[in-house]
Amino acid sequence: MESFFKRNLTINCRGKLVSLEKPTVMGIVNVTPDSFYDGGKYNRSLSAVLKQVEKHLDEGATFIDVGGYSSRPNAKNISVEEEQSRVLPVIKEIVKNFPEVLISIDTFRSEVAIRAVNEGASIVNDISAGNLDVKMPGTVAELQVPYIAMHMKGTPQTMQQNPVYNDVVKDLIYFFSKKMDEFNLLGINDVILDVGFGFGKTVEDNYRLLKHLDRFKLFKIPILVGVSRKSMLYKPLDISPELALNATTVAHTIALQNGANILRAHDVKEAMEAIRLVDELNFV
Repeated sequence: MESFFKRNLTINCRGKLVSLEKPTVMGIVNVTPDSFYDGGKYNRSLSAVLKQVEKHLDEGATFIDVGGYSSRPNAKNISVEEEQSRVLPVIKEIVKNFPEVLISIDTFRSEVAIRAVNEGASIVNDISAGNLDVKMPGTVAELQVPYIAMHMKGTPQTMQQNPVYNDVVKDLIYFFSKKMDEFNLLGINDVILDVGFGFGKTVEDNYRLLKHLDRFKLFKIPILVGVSRKSMLYKPLDISPELALNATTVAHTIALQNGANILRAHDVKEAMEAIRLVDELNFV
């Protein structure tokens, strides 16, 4: 029975098998002018991007997540061409300088995903799980790369306009049940689940999902958690994102105890420390 219910925690990144049995960290690199925490830090200089990537990798990141479309609430909508102009040169330069790097392209657009994978990205990270571009799941199946499928209510421009659920945990389990049927029929081999903290959820919704994250282990696939410096952490404490590192580590610790396999983080060193300390619980 234990073998039958065992989760599949190995993903194939363009021929490289990556085990997520032990949690890993995905370092964030936003090449946008308006992301909620690091907007404008890396969109002006490739050297700044490469320096941040090197820092993430030195601190233990397994993946680098590159995004060129800000998905913060009420973010400006940009064209496919502008998004591509932001991310494609960056991915090309990262691959050139760090040939073994595993890059995730953070996009909901199939056109951007295709171009990014052709430049060297090995994972597609879609904040809408295919809802904003119906071509995306089929595209990922053709690309044969892992697919991070995230739940979001609405769009980045509308998601925080009074989001309402019957039961946020049950509603998301139903959402992912339907999505997994779709993905399996298309032939997507590796799916990573992301409940979408902060994407069309109230603060209370976010904490219910964090508390019951282990419920999503029933899908027997890896779980990614993206809570780094988000408003669910800094608003209850009445602080800014810049002061939310400690809160992020607390949330990471809870997520790890409840089944998280990948921590998507701005601060890789601290996320790795959380992983190491939670791992110590397995030996006592």
